[in-house]
Amino acid sequence: MKWSKELRPKPMPVVAWAMTVLVAVALVWWISDTPLGIDSAVYRAGGFAVLRGESLYSPLHELPDWALDLPFTYPPFAALLFTSLTALPTQLCWGLLALAAAPSLYVALRPFADRAHLPLLLLGAFALQPVWQTIGLGQVNLVLMAAVVADMFLLRDSRWRGIAIGIVAAIKLIPLIFIVHLLVVRRFADAARALATFLGVTAFAMVVLPGDSVRYWTSAILNSHFAATKGWVGNQSWQAFVQRTIPDGTSATVAIVTFSVVFAALGMWLVHRLDRAGDERAALLVTAGCSLLLSPISWTHHWVWVVPALGWLVASGRRRGAVVIAVLFTGWTVAVVPGEGGAERDWTFVEAIVGNAYLIVLVVAGLICLLRPFKMYNGLYRRCGLKTMPSK
Repeated sequence: MKWSKELRPKPMPVVAWAMTVLVAVALVWWISDTPLGIDSAVYRAGGFAVLRGESLYSPLHELPDWALDLPFTYPPFAALLFTSLTALPTQLCWGLLALAAAPSLYVALRPFADRAHLPLLLLGAFALQPVWQTIGLGQVNLVLMAAVVADMFLLRDSRWRGIAIGIVAAIKLIPLIFIVHLLVVRRFADAARALATFLGVTAFAMVVLPGDSVRYWTSAILNSHFAATKGWVGNQSWQAFVQRTIPDGTSATVAIVTFSVVFAALGMWLVHRLDRAGDERAALLVTAGCSLLLSPISWTHHWVWVVPALGWLVASGRRRGAVVIAVLFTGWTVAVVPGEGGAERDWTFVEAIVGNAYLIVLVVAGLICLLRPFKMYNGLYRRCGLKTMPSK
């Protein structure tokens, strides 16, 4: 279907409309005192722990009555940032993070999607489980993804490039892989700035919060609180897949370590080849996919990178594939299979395919990229209104 210029939705009005709806929802939830934003409540409680000199990695005292007794699992630097949330009531903290969803999606989609489909992709993104779950939980996934994309593409000619990736990595450690990405694509100065920023803000947190820093880097980093739920269907990482399918023991450990090394090596080789072929966007998506695959915990709301991936697919003419993936990522695959209490170990073959759908989509996409010729889609850049990237 082709839209006329008069009927075609515009990106910025879509962003404004989405932000207005999210503000209204936040106000309704606040007034009705309806619980929403469990993770943003944890962020806020972590900020209070810093201000009151309490331990970050002990039970949090400022969690609302309706919240689960979840621990603070982020590095101390993140807690320093979250002190800003202590100025707001719990539900308005959620509203603030929810409000950031629409502009974050716009920033993340802009380099990947063509102008004609960008507004519709923005609207459709809210139907994807990683997006609506991130918003409902009050998570920071969309903001962090937008910061990485902005650093890689929108700030490409800025002398500050690399700094945003360093800050994002200091908030959640898994984005450290994007510093490796910068090295693989030979943006050495950017990688150096990113690493220096990460080390600098982490050192700052150690000075301000020495006790919490020692505890985090020696024990809390292992995130043992979620060890019992690592095989839960809501965790779509390789390690979770192994835990769901192979009995605990040496075989499981070997499978996790061996295939993680293989996935990492193939992923970075593919990033190198894609970058040299001029497809920087696909290269970044591969790195993002590696982060989800290799992380011990990749909750379904962590998979927000499916949004720019769909934009890239649509812009490159793979609309049917984009539709299929979008349908799979609406959340039904996780909902229809038995979950929790170790039920995942007793899945049938069909349940295993459905319950591991996110992971399977990622692995299949990686195999397709590995097996196809490396003459990439220069036409994609022209359709997006961008200059074709020269081969290196």
